[in-house]
Amino acid sequence: MVSKSNPLKSLADLKAVQRNLAEQREREAAQAAAQAAAQKQRRADEDLFSRAIGATQPLRRKPSVVLAPEPPAPIPVQHQLDEQRVLKESLSDEFDVTTLLDADDAMSFRRPGVSTEVTRKLRKGDWSIQREIDLHGMRSDEAREALSAFVRSAHKQGLRCVRVVHGKGLGSPGRQPVLKTKAQRWLIQKNEVLAFVQAKPAEGGAGALVVLLIPTHR
Repeated sequence: MVSKSNPLKSLADLKAVQRNLAEQREREAAQAAAQAAAQKQRRADEDLFSRAIGATQPLRRKPSVVLAPEPPAPIPVQHQLDEQRVLKESLSDEFDVTTLLDADDAMSFRRPGVSTEVTRKLRKGDWSIQREIDLHGMRSDEAREALSAFVRSAHKQGLRCVRVVHGKGLGSPGRQPVLKTKAQRWLIQKNEVLAFVQAKPAEGGAGALVVLLIPTHR
């Protein structure tokens, strides 16, 4: 025998569902009210800030220029190599000195306009020799660069009188003073050199030159 549904129980279930729906609607309404209140408060805060600072304008950006990076500092080693190359190229072995050397017993040189009194005093030893360089045993290229650097350095230091020892050429093929002739050519091409004479016997004689440098302006 099938039992009939209890009408009281069905009515109770319906009321329970209605209560749940009502509670859910209340929660949703409360949540919506809270969101609306929060949004209203944010707008009020924004209005308050705007009234406090007044009217505003966007900042103007100044035009900017993209600067190229600074070039790297020159490498000292490369600078030295460049100097050596310039020295090698600037002093010629083919420079004709025959018209510039005085044809006396001791070969000498003086710049145009320099009195013969200068070479006479230089030969007498009126200037004290302050430094010397010995080119013995050097190859031609080595001697040229060494002599040029020596003269340049001595002039920068304010020295006036130096000695260049080139040898008499007794050990050269044919016993010819090759380095002596080249040293004269190189010295004549150096702007720092004012005059030079063959050294006195006690200072090297035919194997050396006493060189007078132009004064430095300090």
